[in-house]
Amino acid sequence: MSDLATSHTVPVNLGARSYTVQVGRGLLSGIGAAVMTLEKLRGRKSCAVITDSNVAPLYAETVLQSLRAAGKEAHLITVPAGEASKSLLVAQDVCGEMVRAGLDRKSFVVALGGGVIGDLGGFCASIFQRGIPYVQVPTTVLSQVDSSVGGKTGVNLPDAKNMVGAFHQPVHVIADIATLDSLHKREWNEGFAEIIKHACIRDASMLEAIDAVADDEGDLTDLIRRNIAIKAAVVEADEYETLGLRALLNFGHTLGHAIEAAAGYGSLLHGEAISLGLRAALWLSEQVSGLSQAESQRVIALLQKFDLPVQLPEGFDTGELLRITRMDKKFETGKIRFVLLPHIGDAFVSKEVTEAHLIQALDELRKPVA
Repeated sequence: MSDLATSHTVPVNLGARSYTVQVGRGLLSGIGAAVMTLEKLRGRKSCAVITDSNVAPLYAETVLQSLRAAGKEAHLITVPAGEASKSLLVAQDVCGEMVRAGLDRKSFVVALGGGVIGDLGGFCASIFQRGIPYVQVPTTVLSQVDSSVGGKTGVNLPDAKNMVGAFHQPVHVIADIATLDSLHKREWNEGFAEIIKHACIRDASMLEAIDAVADDEGDLTDLIRRNIAIKAAVVEADEYETLGLRALLNFGHTLGHAIEAAAGYGSLLHGEAISLGLRAALWLSEQVSGLSQAESQRVIALLQKFDLPVQLPEGFDTGELLRITRMDKKFETGKIRFVLLPHIGDAFVSKEVTEAHLIQALDELRKPVA
């Protein structure tokens, strides 16, 4: 299939910043036609297709040809693959290339790649000429179900993930399921940490669908669509994370981000670090909010089914992890806002979790799963 008519659509309703996510197989060749229909891109002729060194050889030419066939002047900007490219220095380089390519405030950006490219491309779009539109074209499980939707853009500082950024909603998202066929198994698996997280905070029934996909029996397109719909609903309710609702998406991320940073960005994939954070958050939910051990074990077993780590490797210092955690955006006036579950599918933000709890959770995370 190669036409947009076969895709599912998920609306993200944010008033003047509303947009649509298209989900389906074989959508990349139709990106030019899709862009032509967008009112927010009307009259914009030039664009930068920002991608990385892994994705460019696979999909850049298809996207460039489709955009050029639609009359767009498309310029390819490729950065090295990996989390290290999500930095202020690389953002500066990308913006410099955009200037040299002749882009201006009437241009737009296409972010073609995984979460790093989506965050970096969106951030560059948010700051170039004080903000230009961008289209998200996520090519990994992780970016399709999570980072491509919601308008959070940004880059990392050496010790703190996503510390510099802006809310900048895309004008359109194209999630082509066919791009997932080229993922290595480890990259494929890491995306399911976020899918499992969505089931934990919002939809316990989705655990069965995840199980089915793990057994090569489920409908992957529908599972991706369901996850995008969950993310969209949370973003619609709390776009700027001011009401506490969007913070629910951080389940497993407080310690997960600290572990990712302490390991050195790129040593653990994002989803692998989040898997470790999920196990810690499940244990804390048992201790603080009454989650049953059976529910917790159900989720951990599913993480293991995707070969995601659930035991903290040796070499992580508790004091260092706590130091990084204190710099997290989820700390407010020295107190941590930690997402807990009383039941699978039901999450809330608690201020009852202390550093002593975090130390206990890390101790538990060092033990093998029973």
